[in-house]
Amino acid sequence: MKIRGFISAIYLFLLAVVLSCNVKKYIPEDEYLFKGAELAIQTEADIKGLDAIEEELAELLRPKPNTKIFGMYVGLWAHYKGTQEKPGFINRFLNKKIGEKPVYFSQVVPTRTEELILNRLENRGFFYSTTNAEVTRQDKFAKVDYTATISAPYQLTEVEVLRDSLEIDKEIISLMKETSLDSGSRFDLNTLKYERTRIDSALKEKGYYNFNSDYLIFEADTNISDSARLFKLYLRLKSNVPKNGIIPYTIDSINVFPNYSINENGGKIDTVNLDGKNFIQGNDVFKPRLLNDYILIQKDQRYNPRLSRLSSNRLSSIGNYKFVNLRYEELERSDSLGHLKANFYLSPMTKRSLRAELLAVSKSNNFAGPALNLVYRNRNLFKGGETLNLTGRIGYEFQVAGGENRKGLQSLELGLSADLIFPRVIFFVPIKEKFSYSVPKTKMSISAEYLSRGGLYNLNSFSTRYGYFWNANQFAYHEINPISLSVVNLSQTSAEFDQILDNNPFLKRSFEQNFIAGINYTFNYNKLNDRFRTHGYFLGLGLDFAGNTLHLIDDILGRDDGKFVGLEYAQYGKADLDLRYHLNIDKKQTIATRLFAGVGFPFGNSQSLPYIKQYFSGGPNSIRAFRIRSIGPGTYRPENFDVNSFFDQSGDIRIEGNIEYRFPIVSLLKGALFMDAGNIWLMNENEALPGGKFTSSWWKQLAVGTGVGLRVDIQFFVIRFDLATPVRVPYLEEGERWGNTFDIGSKTWRRENLIFNFAIGYPF
Repeated sequence: MKIRGFISAIYLFLLAVVLSCNVKKYIPEDEYLFKGAELAIQTEADIKGLDAIEEELAELLRPKPNTKIFGMYVGLWAHYKGTQEKPGFINRFLNKKIGEKPVYFSQVVPTRTEELILNRLENRGFFYSTTNAEVTRQDKFAKVDYTATISAPYQLTEVEVLRDSLEIDKEIISLMKETSLDSGSRFDLNTLKYERTRIDSALKEKGYYNFNSDYLIFEADTNISDSARLFKLYLRLKSNVPKNGIIPYTIDSINVFPNYSINENGGKIDTVNLDGKNFIQGNDVFKPRLLNDYILIQKDQRYNPRLSRLSSNRLSSIGNYKFVNLRYEELERSDSLGHLKANFYLSPMTKRSLRAELLAVSKSNNFAGPALNLVYRNRNLFKGGETLNLTGRIGYEFQVAGGENRKGLQSLELGLSADLIFPRVIFFVPIKEKFSYSVPKTKMSISAEYLSRGGLYNLNSFSTRYGYFWNANQFAYHEINPISLSVVNLSQTSAEFDQILDNNPFLKRSFEQNFIAGINYTFNYNKLNDRFRTHGYFLGLGLDFAGNTLHLIDDILGRDDGKFVGLEYAQYGKADLDLRYHLNIDKKQTIATRLFAGVGFPFGNSQSLPYIKQYFSGGPNSIRAFRIRSIGPGTYRPENFDVNSFFDQSGDIRIEGNIEYRFPIVSLLKGALFMDAGNIWLMNENEALPGGKFTSSWWKQLAVGTGVGLRVDIQFFVIRFDLATPVRVPYLEEGERWGNTFDIGSKTWRRENLIFNFAIGYPF
């Protein structure tokens, strides 16, 4: 009876909604509500690409009618209710949020729409087409049915360039050899505009500095056949083109101002000439021989906008200049060519800066605390665009809500790092880089960290890197570190932690192999940031190999102890693949997906990956329905597991998938619905972690969670709140892993099944 009553209530509610959304009674007596228009296409012949033409014509139907939701004018109803006398707070609110002004038939002009359709058809080569509009009025509603009869199109026979004796005519004839105007193609105004733009761009790269696409004109001759719809095209320059628009320009001089400022003292300025470029500066701010390599344009070279743009991009990529402006000045000469002077105005950034960041850290394992970052930056350190970054970090975390066995746990982290970045390739032999888009940079890094975890253990680590990074284009990023060294030292372990290591030989070995020497490579291809792109993609690839060179040295020296300078080194290979796809439904709604797969292969004297190289799962940027680093490996679960588990669970393999629907709520507040799935596994069997080895039935061991989120999306950063609950728990018995209870009213259930995450930025 309760179920029947509930269903009846739903039916009554839906009926009330339908009746309340009836807008006919609000339509004025002298008006008809416009229901929209439909377009029917009739053709006189087979037409290639008819679907695209029909879609283009349908966009011309104006105005658009009011929106319907399940056949009801909900937005229009909200408008009518919100604009009546004494509408009340709720009606005013609904009108503000979802209200739509009515679209009446009096706003429709069918003859104007017919003109637009005919004009568009003529632009596409369908001359002599016809249209018809039929209006239907019924019961306070009106609609329009358009019919377009499309004639057979005019087809191209040939294109001829009408030439004079000018050099530019020869260039145009040469460029027309690559035209998209093929014999038999349909007349299309867009294609003609594209051809003019293509020729304009190509001529500019050949030195025609003042040329403009408007200087070109296409003329069509349709009187070449009495029996078929054919036309011939003639391309020529307009008769009123100015002289400076049809002559090529050369660069007579190049001036570079490395320390440009409107307040610079002209009396102290000195000039250095190098490779035909004048480097003009007062004090020696930037070494001319280094700055010269970033500029691709040369003296006596013809003007080329592509090289000009790339030169500016390369100078900007140094990271030393706030503004990079390239300005050309026309020079008066008596010959038949044009002449230019190129001026690079470079305005440096502040040389030294100090930034302090005070952070509040909150983790899903109930740890929270403050952190302080201090960053000192010194630009143009050696007058070649070098940048020195010194970073100091101190962080303290404590357990906000401790369990019976884990009270008073705390963590202290201290770190100091230095990065020296050269905006060029530094190698033991000179290398002249050939990348025109951006300049590869050399990065030397050194860092030291100290981690004290609640009196359980102290971890000291030291690392250094030497490598290169660059952007191949606006989407592709490469980074390679041929030298990557890390030393990790575990000290001052407690008896409790020693017992954990004794019970888990794999974990113990991961801490003992405290020397890592290898090479790593990162590649990112990112097309996610363009909000106007319907389909966004991201591909991330990471490769990391260690121990091979040291093992080769051991073989040559006849040693097999697996040590280097007294330290045991790790041997492994590791690969990560990160795939992301964003479907931008509109500018504010997105369906974001991610698939991550990572695997590490320990070999030689290693049975597992080093601790700092292992994978973890769970947390605000992983599977959000589980606490940070609390999933896996496989079906493993610690014996003393509770919601405040402190120790990390790690593995050699990680697979995760995520999907999230992002939508606006109000102003800067955005919402999200999401689902995450994944786990980690071990490459080799570990008796201390039963169920952790990767098998062919890995997909049966996936953890799954779902939830909702709120985001404060400010232009430059995002503050994220996620509330999630697990729906599949991998460590339960196989038939009990899918959740079958949802008791939001139970305090115990909420404590064990609702996970709150706070983070900065989107998870993917």
